Amino acid sequence: MEPRSSGLQRLVREVVKFGAVGGAGVLVNLGVFNLVRHVSDLPVVRAGIIATVVAIVFNYVGFRYWTYRDRDKSGRTKELTLFLLFSLVGLVIENGLLYLATYSFGWDSPLQSNVFKFVGIGVATLFRFWSYRSWVFRTLPARETVASAESILKQEPQQQPAPRQRVP
Repeated sequence: MEPRSSGLQRLVREVVKFGAVGGAGVLVNLGVFNLVRHVSDLPVVRAGIIATVVAIVFNYVGFRYWTYRDRDKSGRTKELTLFLLFSLVGLVIENGLLYLATYSFGWDSPLQSNVFKFVGIGVATLFRFWSYRSWVFRTLPARETVASAESILKQEPQQQPAPRQRVP
């Protein structure tokens, strides 16, 4: 059985790695959002959706090859499908808040749009962290379990064979 601090330390490392990739993804998201808004006449929510899609691609690469590189890789098609499904839910959460702020309250200045885009990213991130670690990037069996199973296989039989009798 593993000590609690080890499990807690592992969770902290996971949160830090998730946050590093996610933080870079936020910069990509907001950068693309403002670039698209600056160079096009697209409505704010469409620009937000484009930015979120670019960030989703960026984040998948970071999560798969850095944050969760030690997780099960056997079902990549299923993993990618689940990642896209949960990312789509996150996209709706993130840009739904932007939509509400823009079209329900009329808060559509560049500053207000960025604030609500950022808030939407934050709320969606909570959902994504839970869903990615629970459903998408599944953990492999604990190393202690594997080590325990290997040690059982390596053990000699407990019973010694009966001594041989001499035949005269």
